[in-house]
Amino acid sequence: EVQLAESGGGLVQAGGSLRLSCAASGFTFDPTAIGWFRQAPGKEREGVSCISNSGDSTYYIDSVKGRFTISSDNAKNAVYLQMNSLKPEDTAVYYCAAVVGGPHYSARYYCTHAMHAMAYWGKGTLVTVSS
Repeated sequence: EVQLAESGGGLVQAGGSLRLSCAASGFTFDPTAIGWFRQAPGKEREGVSCISNSGDSTYYIDSVKGRFTISSDNAKNAVYLQMNSLKPEDTAVYYCAAVVGGPHYSARYYCTHAMHAMAYWGKGTLVTVSS
């Protein structure tokens, strides 16, 4: 059974940093794509950053470019999101999601148009940034 488990969320002041982790189990860690999505209260879920093994390898939503960095460690079956210079508008529940054996879309497409194709989701971790 494929499982994703996020950790690393919490309360941080504006300007601070957090590192989110996503531990994957139940499949050989060679996903077609994996990424971080977030949902703020009253807002739709959005793709924050994705990695794909097709086309452009990494995508970031404009609002986090230069502040967030996605990385993966196949040996540890994990993907990370380093978040620096956090802003109150980054407050949200952050989800890790992955697709295995899925369509060979780019990272940008998975994050912006193919969220529905992400077959596996974690339960989310809450990030709260105080002003």
